[in-house]
Amino acid sequence: MDQNRSSGRGRIVLIGALGVAAAIAAVGIYGIAGPNGNGEAGLCASSSELAATVDGLATGDVAALIVNQTPKPAPDLTFVDDTGATRKLSDWKGRAVLFNLWATWCAPCRHEMPALDNLQAALGGDDFEVVAVNIDTGGDEKPKRFLEEVKVDDLAYYADHTTDVFRELKKAGRAFGLPTTLLIDRNGCEIAHMAGPAEWDSDDAKGVVRALIGGSQQ
Repeated sequence: MDQNRSSGRGRIVLIGALGVAAAIAAVGIYGIAGPNGNGEAGLCASSSELAATVDGLATGDVAALIVNQTPKPAPDLTFVDDTGATRKLSDWKGRAVLFNLWATWCAPCRHEMPALDNLQAALGGDDFEVVAVNIDTGGDEKPKRFLEEVKVDDLAYYADHTTDVFRELKKAGRAFGLPTTLLIDRNGCEIAHMAGPAEWDSDDAKGVVRALIGGSQQ
């Protein structure tokens, strides 16, 4: 009887020890990789304060901004520039970015594109760029004519005629239609996103973008 009790206690101690070891291992993994297991939380930890600032500024004409309280690295989307050269969103790391998807068949885009152009003219430079990517599937002729018609002069031309960028953002829960916009800080972290158009050349929007430009950089 005493031997059985001793054996039972031994099994309990062993199970308890294994449980503690597993808990320690889990804490170790959490501490290294962050809660999602891939280290993303740590990469963008310094962007949380900026996100809180943007959240406070997202009023009026940009009240529809959805701010990420826990910023994560923006997806490294691939598209082409006006020369046909492949570009990646990570090429802009070190600069703040307003990333926008648009198409010629998108009625709200026709209204929004001049505002984005005005924003680029006002605040664009070494620290910030409006990266507006066209996703028409028929080539460059129609979107370039569209930009001429709506008198867009300051935006650089970018395109993804495969629409892979839209599908990738849709999979990430960021694109449900057009236009779609991401605000990305200098660290390459997504601070906020918006579905639908906005008056991006308004004082409200410029206040948000100035905060984005002035945000911390690792």
